[in-house]
Amino acid sequence: MKENVILVNEQDQAIGQSEKHRAHELGLCHRAFSVFVFRRVDQRLEVLLQKRQVTKYHSAGLWTNTCCGHPRPGETIVVAAERRLREEMGFSVFLTEAGVFHYQASLHENMIENEIDHVLIGLYNDEIIEPNEKEVAKCRWADIKTLPTPAEKYTIWFERALQIAFRAC
Repeated sequence: MKENVILVNEQDQAIGQSEKHRAHELGLCHRAFSVFVFRRVDQRLEVLLQKRQVTKYHSAGLWTNTCCGHPRPGETIVVAAERRLREEMGFSVFLTEAGVFHYQASLHENMIENEIDHVLIGLYNDEIIEPNEKEVAKCRWADIKTLPTPAEKYTIWFERALQIAFRAC
């Protein structure tokens, strides 16, 4: 099934729609979101990371935030993020928007990211985590203070989105 994304200008105002794969091939600016689910363990703050499945059409096999995606036309950011969290990770939490940023990056396989990325955060509520094997290769909790640093192991948007999420915690 083809999925459309919302094309936006640099002020995040909707200006149209495009098929998702085409938007990434042409580098069309579109709306996206990144979800970070946190938990407190003793005095540590941990974030739930996922390793993207190797079959993903871009950023395959890289570690990233809890989940990410694109709102569908007519769908709010929070509703879309809640939907995608259930689809990718199999659980729900209350999400709030922490911030937004615009980034552009050339990826391998002739893909171009040009996204207004809304960062959302939530607090884990002990639900069972059931990753969708079509989307997620594996997941793990990581202490915010001891995240591994090699940037090439993470998606291009991860570091910047994490900074926004962490500031909001």
